[in-house]
Amino acid sequence: MKKTILLAAMAACLFATNVFAQKIKGSDTCLPVSQTEAENFMNKNKGTKVTVTGGGSGVGISALMEGTTDIAMSSRKMKFDEKVRLQEAKKNAKEVVIAYDALAVVIHPSNKVDNLTREQLEGIFTGKIKNWKEVGGADMKIVAYSRETSSGTYEFFKESVLKNKNYMNGILSMPATGAIIQSVSQTKGAIGYVGLAYVNKDVKALHVSYDAGKSFVEPSFANAKNKTYPIVRPLFYYYEAKSEGRVKPFIDYVLSAEGQETVKKVGYIPVK
Repeated sequence: MKKTILLAAMAACLFATNVFAQKIKGSDTCLPVSQTEAENFMNKNKGTKVTVTGGGSGVGISALMEGTTDIAMSSRKMKFDEKVRLQEAKKNAKEVVIAYDALAVVIHPSNKVDNLTREQLEGIFTGKIKNWKEVGGADMKIVAYSRETSSGTYEFFKESVLKNKNYMNGILSMPATGAIIQSVSQTKGAIGYVGLAYVNKDVKALHVSYDAGKSFVEPSFANAKNKTYPIVRPLFYYYEAKSEGRVKPFIDYVLSAEGQETVKKVGYIPVK
């Protein structure tokens, strides 16, 4: 009888571990919202454990391929070659949009420039525009910061703002979004790009125009929601289809009214 009870208890523990121990890895943009969602989920479901780490969208997707994460966070859609590699590994990835983000272009607070067009941003990040005086600012060298190539934000900025042109040689690549905020806040000639939730008083977010300077729009929750701000993208979770039963409780929570309220509080735009 004791043996039966012991086996049942062990099975129950194994089941709980299987269902409620989740690893989430990837996009730094998704990191603040996923960390808060995980804390709230664990508080509501005692005994559960959700571990969230960053590293970039590409890192998260690679971890999903390797089986070292349950959910990959990504601030870009999965690439064709990544899908092929997953199929080759006999894995079927499912995609869920958990929020939307306005990508903010930030500069040092002392910089007098308030507005830039997409074309001017392209010129700065491809290296054609090198001094702030070329875009209405002071006579000061532009110091451009970018995310690393494994970052989904790097990919999205290149696609949306640079129109797939290459970043300039020697651009300062940062390993995390927080590092861009810190670097821009400490460098008077700096410019970089970050997810909306990372914008704080230590940097200034620029108003951006995608209509050749006719209208400049501030990155904000309201402007992203009403779609007047032009640099908006979905944020994704990817997971293996065969793991759906294990990851669904957490994903369902993130997509619930309470979870989407957290999305808003963190600084992103809810799915609905």
